[in-house]
Amino acid sequence: MKLTLGWFLLFSTLFNNGYGWSSEIFSESLKIAPLPDGRVSTTFSFNTVLEGALPRDPRSLTSQDASQHYVLFPLTLGQILREYAVTELHLSLNAGNWNYERWGYPEEKGVGTGAELLAWMGVEGSESVDDRWKGLRNALAGLFCASLGSLDEQRTTSPDRAFFPQGMLPDWSGNVTHQLRHASLPSEHVCTENLTPFLKLLPCKSLSGISSLLNPHRVFDADWHGMGVHVSWLGAAGVQVRLTFQSVMDPLRYSRNTSRNWSLRSLFGHGIERNCPAASSSVIEVTLPDSEHPSLTPQPQTSSGSKATYDVLTAEKTLDVAMQWQDGFQYPSILNNSLPVSVTRTLRGFTQASGKLSLVLKNRRSTPQELIYLETMPWFIQFYLHTLQTRIDGHLRDDIVSHMSYNAAVAHSRPTTFQAELRLPPNSVTQLTLDVDKAFLRYTEHPPDAQRGWDLPPAVLIPLNPADPINSNNSHTYNEYRLGEPIYTSTLLVDVATPDFSMPYNVIIFTCSLVAFIFGSVFNLLTRKFVVLHLDANQQNN
Repeated sequence: MKLTLGWFLLFSTLFNNGYGWSSEIFSESLKIAPLPDGRVSTTFSFNTVLEGALPRDPRSLTSQDASQHYVLFPLTLGQILREYAVTELHLSLNAGNWNYERWGYPEEKGVGTGAELLAWMGVEGSESVDDRWKGLRNALAGLFCASLGSLDEQRTTSPDRAFFPQGMLPDWSGNVTHQLRHASLPSEHVCTENLTPFLKLLPCKSLSGISSLLNPHRVFDADWHGMGVHVSWLGAAGVQVRLTFQSVMDPLRYSRNTSRNWSLRSLFGHGIERNCPAASSSVIEVTLPDSEHPSLTPQPQTSSGSKATYDVLTAEKTLDVAMQWQDGFQYPSILNNSLPVSVTRTLRGFTQASGKLSLVLKNRRSTPQELIYLETMPWFIQFYLHTLQTRIDGHLRDDIVSHMSYNAAVAHSRPTTFQAELRLPPNSVTQLTLDVDKAFLRYTEHPPDAQRGWDLPPAVLIPLNPADPINSNNSHTYNEYRLGEPIYTSTLLVDVATPDFSMPYNVIIFTCSLVAFIFGSVFNLLTRKFVVLHLDANQQNN
């Protein structure tokens, strides 16, 4: 069979430089780390770099964009980024609460419960940032089968100190400025309908390579799981799309003898059968504990310090990495945790009209700690700054909070945004309290499960560390500080005044019953023929 010139060019393009364009690079990795409480943390990462690419200038939205031809880069996501001129994007969908006290810092920062979306977009252009933000979230909602369209103006904020871009922001010509849009939906949960389009963005889908381990029957059975999509511009290196999936699994749950031994087959149902031909790098990295020395099978190809590495591309198949512990597991009474600050956030009060927001922070270090505190609330939760009180070990202090920024809520339109810097004394317990009021909602604004209440988004705390003079040009700096790993608090469930939605139902039933009774009686009178029956004497005797 003879190939035409078009087919010949197509095959030569696909198989040139290892199944992909020379300007596209795809790599994948899996990090596995045993946790102190016997669980196992797994982090999948799939990186695709479009070398030499530049985000779209928002001023060119009025003209037709150049055609996009991708082989490894996800086409559907790339079209969305170009359509709305998005420079940087971070989307996370998480189910459950990340336990910082037991698990420490996660590999991926965005672990807030529910959905969280951040985007940096250029200001100049024919379309406003808000219009493009609306189109972006609706497009992502259709792409990932999630309720991201609910991230409307009532949930959208623009915090200027809590979040910084992880990549670079181009200025193009004319010094185009960028704006941040941030929104969260704590009631959204990640499930199979989100994982399926997530896997379709990968070159090998879930057929081969590390991505074949993403078995929905296993990853959604984890104690905690979440997926993320991160797009950033790396300057001359190009545009990077990084797809991540994290989970915390519990081998003890399926063990009969309290053994925390694990393997790829026990965690995900099977090992890696074959390589992904599009991957230029495919690595599994296992973290080894310092105190104990479990055995790994097969023998890792490289080992450096507390890291053991397997090269999936050259390893013998089927690859099934397993860790065997010498002794049975005993749950530690005190978990060794290097987390410098722990946070507890509650909403107190038993009425449906008012309450008190409380934030308790414990500084475990012998040095003061400075943090950025970000609190976003829906418009129907209104708190007042004049009621702000700070206590250190039970004593009132007024030197803890500084550089406050407060954007008041607008009813039915804009949420509340509160930012501040906190300075925690060494080895102390700090408590912040704020009085809040709960507004009345229209009956059409209540969710279908109105009696359950409303989920409030988590607060975010970012530690501030002294900036390294060598990395003073790092984009992750705030004045003379370097931003640390963010800490997400747990979500809150608030009970607002709710009408009795059963009353309309009762009225409808009563009205329908009455109408049915009247209609039935009238219908019988109009359609039936009533006659008088005369009985003779014999029939009466019988």
